[in-house]
Amino acid sequence: MPSTLVHLALAGLLAAALLRESAFGRRAVAVVLLATVLPDIDSFVSPFLAGAHRSLGHNVLIPVAVVGALAYDTRVRDRSWLRDRWGDAAPHLAWVALAGFAVAGVGLDYVANGVNLFWPVHDQFYSLNGRAGLSNQRGFFQTFVDLTPEEVRTTENLHYATGVDPSPGDEPEDVERVFPLVWAGWQLLLVATSVAVLAVRFARER
Repeated sequence: MPSTLVHLALAGLLAAALLRESAFGRRAVAVVLLATVLPDIDSFVSPFLAGAHRSLGHNVLIPVAVVGALAYDTRVRDRSWLRDRWGDAAPHLAWVALAGFAVAGVGLDYVANGVNLFWPVHDQFYSLNGRAGLSNQRGFFQTFVDLTPEEVRTTENLHYATGVDPSPGDEPEDVERVFPLVWAGWQLLLVATSVAVLAVRFARER
């Protein structure tokens, strides 16, 4: 399971790649990073609402609603509230922050081990895991799309352990609470790359 640090690393790369020179800075990067960690706030709700983690904040309904609001504010209205309130760079920063939320926040969990994409409208966890390749015997093959999963995972039968909520129900007082930082070599590489890329971008801006 990607840790918050790994989510932030991917968001840092998105910020370094997508923020224009006029918008790039510590505050702008901080906004993108903050937007990226917002989905994981649902882990704090999980002890009180079973299955909330990877459901309440990890669905497509939130980004779709924000896309609609941003499009209306920046494309339809005569005057943009964001532009009037925060300046000309605000709409661009909002779109990049949304990318951080959707790709680095929700998307990374989606490809790692699953999110409840359409909760609360439809209660089922989905994950984008599989393989795709070309074989001299089978031609193109893929396992990403499985229309008949062996087990349907819902909030009733799936619990993602976190440091906040290690197990379903009440934990004993001596329960181990693990807050992962990096859980694999590729995660460490991603974190180190993000730090280096952001450092170079900040140096160039100065």
